[in-house]
Amino acid sequence: MPVLIAARAVQGIGAGAIQPMSMTVIGDLYTVEERARVQGYVASVWGAASVVGPTLGGLFAEYLDWRWIFFINLPLGAIAALMLHRNFTERVERKPHKVDYLGAALLTIGCSLVILGLLEGGVAWAWGSLPSVAIFVAGAALLVTFVLVEKRAAEPVLPLWVFTRRVLVGGNLVAVVVGAVLMGLTSYLPTYAQGVLGAGALVAGFAVAALTVGWPISASLAGRIYLKIGFRDTALIGSVFIILGGVLVALLGAGSSLWAAAFAAFVLGVGLGLAASPTLVAIQSVVGWDRRGVVTATNLFSRSLGSAVGAAVFGAIANATLASRFASPPPGVGQLPASVDATSLVLGGHDDSPAAVFVRGALADATHYVFLGLLAVAVLSVGALLLMPRKTEQLEF
Repeated sequence: MPVLIAARAVQGIGAGAIQPMSMTVIGDLYTVEERARVQGYVASVWGAASVVGPTLGGLFAEYLDWRWIFFINLPLGAIAALMLHRNFTERVERKPHKVDYLGAALLTIGCSLVILGLLEGGVAWAWGSLPSVAIFVAGAALLVTFVLVEKRAAEPVLPLWVFTRRVLVGGNLVAVVVGAVLMGLTSYLPTYAQGVLGAGALVAGFAVAALTVGWPISASLAGRIYLKIGFRDTALIGSVFIILGGVLVALLGAGSSLWAAAFAAFVLGVGLGLAASPTLVAIQSVVGWDRRGVVTATNLFSRSLGSAVGAAVFGAIANATLASRFASPPPGVGQLPASVDATSLVLGGHDDSPAAVFVRGALADATHYVFLGLLAVAVLSVGALLLMPRKTEQLEF
């Protein structure tokens, strides 16, 4: 696990450069009207890749070797690098910059400590214990120090002016919600499909793929809609679908079908596409060329932050539920592993032993509470969107 975590961190550094830059380039090359169409193309490519990716992952895990999940990225990355080298040209005005290493370190460590406290609280240590309190206090202190450092930094890694404009604050809060909902669904819907419904890894991947079918479809339509009714109202329509999808997910139980899970994921995907694309274009359209990269990166950072916090909070809910169930099993279940890793007994299997039935029921409870938490986060999207003005205009700095 430490190797996987370290590799993920290295991968995140690369993604943190590629993803904001690609979206910024689109904002630079195309007008707001053209961006609606291009964003649809980008969302469609992402959607197709997201359908193929989980499917291939399921095939590799079930029939080949899980290492191929990582090996497949090497030729794909090489092709992308070659295409960029051959086809992308730009005029760069080189001038000296001062990298905000201190701010980046404070932000990274502070957020990591808070996320660690949320994830391990109530599992590795009690919420009110000394380690839990110390981690949260240290994380909060580092984040406060980060704000003070950013006020004086020549080129801050996260400029504080992005928190002083309603359209930027609202758009970034929507991104936090999108990231949290996306992480909660893609992490726990496969767990539900495999552990509760008994589906294999491949079929569970198809259930998640339904989300990535709905997203590009709605993102493509969003461009036409927001040109008529505005960015905020389009995103509010998306929030209705997000809440509806959250309700459908929360209603899933041990007797539900995989088709019901896939349909709930599809509805959530439609809502996320209608909410994420208009808000991103909105924040890009209200700043000048020289600030577009900053606001785009901040928006995508907010989505990543939402994913990280969502993983921590939903993980804490699941772990606490499973730990509570495993602490007092009914008579006749037999010996269970000491940790929540006992859930691996039922992932994709059809074991009907008393222990497996008990674990499957505990996992059904855990995913149900996670899905309720996902619904609560979905409702917050409405409040975030209401912070945005109905009409956007160029910001003055």
